[in-house]
Parts: sequence; structure tokens; C-alpha cells
Amino acid sequence: MTTPRDLLIVAMDTVPDRPVERGDLSLALAGAEMIDLIGAHALSLDGDVIVPGPQPAMADRLLDEAASSLDREAPYEAVGDWLWRRGRGLSVAYAAELEQEGEIIRRHRWTPFRTSRPVLADSPAHREAADRWTSDEPVLAALAAAVGIRGEPPEDSPAVADEAVVTVLAAVNDAVMELEAVRQRRAIEEAAFDNIWRGD
Repeated sequence: MTTPRDLLIVAMDTVPDRPVERGDLSLALAGAEMIDLIGAHALSLDGDVIVPGPQPAMADRLLDEAASSLDREAPYEAVGDWLWRRGRGLSVAYAAELEQEGEIIRRHRWTPFRTSRPVLADSPAHREAADRWTSDEPVLAALAAAVGIRGEPPEDSPAVADEAVVTVLAAVNDAVMELEAVRQRRAIEEAAFDNIWRGD
């Protein structure tokens, strides 16, 4: 399994204090992809700039797609820019991939509209992600904290040692906070617009 897949499984498997926003999760999944690509030596970072490396054949279709999407001509892309570009709709893409592979199944509720809800299959991939989660693996814990699946890891938790990975995690946090600021600004603008129509 890969870090993005594990993150999606954890997001579906836990009940956070607040619902995980799809956009936040997509940004974190893009960050998880970048971390796995760093581990595979498909890229390195020069500060916060992505320097593409050789393109290895990844065992995962979406990670292959992520590696192919790297800008291979200088000046290279900044980590934050790539997260926004790659993250667009990524949570939906991963959910569809896992559903196609049978890792996510739909249970029908016998209601007049026969709605279905996605649930995780009891599979080795599900158990591996759960094991990684319960062991407080620092990268997965940090990504989960960024999207609100859990609070910040305790101070005595193992720290992320790789400087490039730390840079990616910081960029994910910044992008999620930026997206939240955009949501709040839109909510204020919509409320002001509603007030105008009501004459408040």
C-alpha cells in the first residue's frame, strides 16, 4: 500500500471531531504522493522547489500519474503550487480507485430511494493502514492532523527525520489553512449578500 491510500482508508475508518473537507483531503493526498515519490527517489527538493529525478515504474497507477505530472523543465515547480495542481479532485480519484479494486464497497440501505454508503472492505490493505495508524507512524499522523482527523501528535511521538518530508508536510498544512481561509471569506461574502437581499 501507499501513503495516500493509507490516508484515505484512515479518513474513512475514523470519526474525526469535525467532518474532513474533501478539498483538505485532496491536498493531503497530493502531499502523501509527493512523500512516497521522495521515498522512491522520483524527486528531490531544493528548498521548496521540486527537482524531478528518474521516473521509476511505480506499483500504483495514481502514483505513476503523479510522477508523470512533475514539471521536468526548469524553472521547476514549488511544492505548494504542485499540491494545488495535483490535488484537484484527488480524493474522488483515490476513492474511485479503491472502489474499483474492491477495497471500498457500497452497502445499500433499504429506503425508498435506495441510497448506498461506501464502507471499507475487511482486507489486508485495510488492516495494514489500521496498523500504521495505531502505531502512530509520524508521516501518516502528521497528514491526518493536517486535515483534522486527529489533533496534533503528542510531543513524545516520533518526529519526521527527513528534511524534504518535513517541507512537504509544512506545505500541506499551509495549503489546508489557505483553503480554510478561502471558505471563511466566501461564507462572509455570502452572508453579506443574503443580508442585502433581506434588507438587513
